[in-house]
Formats: sequence, C-alpha cells, structure tokens
Amino acid sequence: MIQQTFQILERVGEKKEQNLWQQGIPDWDAFIQKQAIKGVPEEKKAYFNRQLHYSKKALFNQDSSYFLNKLPSTETWRLYGVFREETVFLDIETDGLGADADITVIGLFNGLETKSMIKGINLDYQVLKHELSKYKLIVTFNGASFDLPFIRKRYDILPPVPHIDLRHLCARLGLTGGLKEIEKRFNINRSRIIEKFSGGDALTLWKMYRATGDDYYLKLLVEYNEEDVINLKKIMNHCYGELSKKLKLYIA
Repeated sequence: MIQQTFQILERVGEKKEQNLWQQGIPDWDAFIQKQAIKGVPEEKKAYFNRQLHYSKKALFNQDSSYFLNKLPSTETWRLYGVFREETVFLDIETDGLGADADITVIGLFNGLETKSMIKGINLDYQVLKHELSKYKLIVTFNGASFDLPFIRKRYDILPPVPHIDLRHLCARLGLTGGLKEIEKRFNINRSRIIEKFSGGDALTLWKMYRATGDDYYLKLLVEYNEEDVINLKKIMNHCYGELSKKLKLYIA
C-alpha cells in the first residue's frame, strides 16, 4: 500500500492524491513513467520523480526512517505491509500521571514473543533502547497521546521510525472506544481475571505489589500488559486488511 500513496510528496494531500488515482496513476511507477500529468507542472513533475525514486530506494534498503516526516500520521499504516515482520507492538504501565510519574512495566511484542521490562527488576533503559532499535515500525493504542509522549519526556530511547496509533486507525473503520471495547468486537477473550481489569487497576496492582512485595500482584500486572501488546497485532492486521481493501477499490 505504501507505493500507492502520493502523500509523501510536498503539498500533496488526500484530494490531490485521489485526483492522481482518478487519472489512472495508481502508484509510484505509473507516476514516473507518465510523461505529463494534469495539474502537475513540468518542473514539479521532474522533482516529484526524483522524490519517488528516493522513496523506492528507501524501501529497497528497508529504511523506514526515511518516511518518518514524509507521511502524515494518519497514513503511516500503509508501511505495515512492507515492515510487518519488523514491527514492535508497545504498551506501558505507569505509577501515575504527574510530572514525577514513571514507567512501571513496558511490554513489547514482536509478533512471535513478548518481552516485559519491570521497574526495579529488569528495566534497563540502555538495554531497552537497544531492543527498540531493532524495529522499523512502532504500533500502540493511543500511544500518540500517552505512551510515546510519556516516554520521550523522560527517556531518550525511541528509535526514529514511524508510529501507528491503532486508536485512530480503528476510528476510521468505525471502531470507537477503548482497547477492551474494541477487542470485544473482534471476539478477543482475555483470561477470566484479566478481562475485568482496566488501566486504573494496573496502577492498583503496582501499588499492591510495592506495598506487600507479593509477586502475585506483579504477575497479574505483567499478564495484563502482555495481553495488551499481543492483541494489538490482531487488531492491526484487521485494520490493515480492511483499509487496504477500501483503498484498492477506490484506486480501481
């Protein structure tokens, strides 16, 4: 899907992109090969051709960072088809929301296995930075508003790669509400205990663990976080599939 978008070009938004599709120009190669395009001056056409060649080179080199400031945040989902195997699904838990709040658990899922890092146990930010550097895309739920700003304010660990926020992607498909509500729409079931939890309960579990030292509460918190990141992949796959179908129908 990424090679069907022209929004990587300067001042080309959704309407101009649709206009190109309507002219029978479905992708980058078709744009480059066409001698003249209505609405695109000759000099601008040559410039755009070069930009598309650079984009093709970036894809060939598996360089997702090239697209970081080229694509609108609403369109980063189009990169998923290319970088699916190098995507990390991320979710954090915190001990509050104030200025002195910190991360208690950060969960990562690479599509095959989860990795949980816990404050005071195995959460080493240099190790975490190295781990995140392996990935070409980051997927969260509401991460643009919470997870990523929270991390950036405190730690310099995030790689310069595009981010996909599933909350906004789901909304485009009419799937609104929190992550747990959306999971129910997909018939995604959590364990009997975990399915009753919410974000506030995650904070309570951390406080109970810190107050009592009982690993039972910590295990529940980690399980809650793990199910979050695992379920993100299921929802991402669905959203990518549905949006791709809609786009193909429109281009055709």
